Amino acid sequence: MAEDNLAEKYRLEVENSIGKESEKRISEAVDPILDNRLKSTPLNTLLESPDLVPAILSRLGAVRAALMGHGGGIKVESAELDGESVRLVLNLDGACIACGAAPGTLQGIQKDLFATGEVSQVQFSSSLLDTFDDLGREFVLKHGGVSFV
Repeated sequence: MAEDNLAEKYRLEVENSIGKESEKRISEAVDPILDNRLKSTPLNTLLESPDLVPAILSRLGAVRAALMGHGGGIKVESAELDGESVRLVLNLDGACIACGAAPGTLQGIQKDLFATGEVSQVQFSSSLLDTFDDLGREFVLKHGGVSFV
């Protein structure tokens, strides 16, 4: 029991530290006025807009700092309405392609977008699978918790 409590305490401390550092890095790199405007604009109104990717990024937490810090990005392969919510097919761009942390990046993107309540489905382009070696591909398909189309 004591070991479980210690592990959970450590996990929470690390999560808090990562969150603070991520917020700091994001705040140093983005225009807060534009970011707040994008965050407050419903995604379902931006499907045909060049602001869609920046609006998606504005909704991401710690994974956004990782994308920015590692020279990566997101590309929207498709975006469509699902009632009032949005269904997305995304791809990674830049240095994020074939990165060893890509499975975690995909999970983080999906988690943060679902948390907004604006997105009903997040899938990733199957072309991402071609960027992994056999072991990486097998891992992300088995343990990634995301789907590919």
